[in-house]
Amino acid sequence: MSKLRKLILYSAMSLDGYIAGPNGEIDWLDAAGVDSDYGYGDFYGSIDTTLMGRATYEISQTVDEFPYPDKTNYVFTRNSALADTARVRFITSDVVDFTRRLKEEAGGDIWLVGGGQINAILLNAELIDEVILTVFPLLLGDGIPLFAPGARRTAFTTIGCHTYESGIIQWHLTPAYEPAS
Repeated sequence: MSKLRKLILYSAMSLDGYIAGPNGEIDWLDAAGVDSDYGYGDFYGSIDTTLMGRATYEISQTVDEFPYPDKTNYVFTRNSALADTARVRFITSDVVDFTRRLKEEAGGDIWLVGGGQINAILLNAELIDEVILTVFPLLLGDGIPLFAPGARRTAFTTIGCHTYESGIIQWHLTPAYEPAS
């Protein structure tokens, strides 16, 4: 059997656990200044596919250019009326089944872009292999959490941690899924 592709949740997060403000705001990502690409270039080069929810996709449409033009991009949605584009395929089938099949296909690693609902669903299904969090030293107070309510209790093992001059901390983790009882 061939090696499964890794599903990696790579995300920025506020100190209080939010990946976006309450209305999807991501302007706070510029708050720390730029002292590095925080390993983004190397990570981006290691993946060939992205997975995201529709709300995260809509946020990606607010920037000047689509951020993942050279990747295969899948967007999970309940809206079956959305038509695929040259850059994105909309998926209305079961998130877990689709992701499980995708991990079995040949290819590079898969970037779980998010958001919180998709993150929780795939964590609960034990499909996330690694988590790379870039934690910003600020509180948003409210917003979209990294994992939506309903994410099951999961311990993580730290693979590495790096602190940048900006105060940003990047944390590399693997979930320690409990065996089924």
